[in-house]
Amino acid sequence: MTASAWDPEALRARLESYAPYTGAGVRVRHLAGDASEIHVEMPLTDQNVNFVGTHFGGSLYSMVDPHLMLLLIHRLGPDYIVWDKAAHIDFRKPGRGTVHALIRVTDEELDAIRSATAHGEKHLPQWTLEILDEGDDVVATVLKTLYVRRKRGA
Repeated sequence: MTASAWDPEALRARLESYAPYTGAGVRVRHLAGDASEIHVEMPLTDQNVNFVGTHFGGSLYSMVDPHLMLLLIHRLGPDYIVWDKAAHIDFRKPGRGTVHALIRVTDEELDAIRSATAHGEKHLPQWTLEILDEGDDVVATVLKTLYVRRKRGA
């Protein structure tokens, strides 16, 4: 999806019909019209439970995986290259019930990225995302690193 084609409801429908999300039961609860944030949740189901009866770790990671990249692609616009570069997940406690996460890109983070890439340099910004349970206790933290660079000639 290109930055100029941003349509939050279409993206929401596309994400919710994406096979890894339908299989895991990931739901997009909110996608901001300005691409500043997305809220996702995932109930514990027979499709995403692991062998010990808690959320499968791969499903926990997948629920937060593409969102920072998608938000940045839109917020930075077509003059930037944005890729997921790396991720690390730290499981803090067993996930039971419905888990949720808020993924947000602030105006200050955008300003820092624009400044760091103003002359064509690559930049590797990082975010720490929290996956929370129904009591808002941290189930897992995910450290996401993105690759961002201004396109040559832009």
